[in-house]
Amino acid sequence: MTKKEFCLFGGDKSWSPEDWTASDDRVRGGKSQSYLDCSSSESSAWFHGQLDIKTLGGAGFASQRTTGNNQSWDLSCYNGIRLEIGEADKKRYTFIIKDELLPKNPENGREQSTISYEYDFIIPSGNAYNKGTFIFIPWKEFKATYRGKEKKDAPALNCKKIKRFSIMMRSFFGDQEGPFSLTITSIKAILLLSDPEKCLLETSDIYEDCVATTHGPKMSVRQPQWPVLILGLATGCLLFYNIVYPWFVKQSCRL
Repeated sequence: MTKKEFCLFGGDKSWSPEDWTASDDRVRGGKSQSYLDCSSSESSAWFHGQLDIKTLGGAGFASQRTTGNNQSWDLSCYNGIRLEIGEADKKRYTFIIKDELLPKNPENGREQSTISYEYDFIIPSGNAYNKGTFIFIPWKEFKATYRGKEKKDAPALNCKKIKRFSIMMRSFFGDQEGPFSLTITSIKAILLLSDPEKCLLETSDIYEDCVATTHGPKMSVRQPQWPVLILGLATGCLLFYNIVYPWFVKQSCRL
């Protein structure tokens, strides 16, 4: 599969702690906390922390987002985002994009809410703690939400003026809590030149096509072709012995 890529974080562009800042539920009175530690070589970033759901009654989130409100990315000539995961636990994470940022509320100093475009993913259990997992997320797979709720009438993500990227660990209504750990090698915008409808999930040992869903990669493994060939041969033999061969015998007897 031919592709063109633009490195946003990691890869050819080293990770920098100045590019990211915490955005946890502490702003709402919670106790969750997240960190993004860059490796000594800046070749990867470790997103980790503690998700507390007891303080807010089953809810909770811990996230890291890009800093600055004035930067903008034009990714309209790409098909989507590819995450390269180094190591991961088996928890569900959310990758978030925003194409609009509003000034802070003058009354409380908090950032005003805007539409978020989200994608949830879990590294398949067979790949947990294995290095080299890639997840491609087409733009159309990002789900529009507003204040945590799906917003079906929201406009499509404006890829020409992306303002912010975030990686989040949330409770999903009490489904998960406690420590979390995810190592990200790179975040890239990808243009698939052959088949943009399919995502590519690659590991160090396997290469498989998969269809991206809002709940993470859904494996769709290609089945081997030899059972089909055997079935075809068996069917051909039955037709020969039951139809063709008796016809030849009958014709020979007439002669």
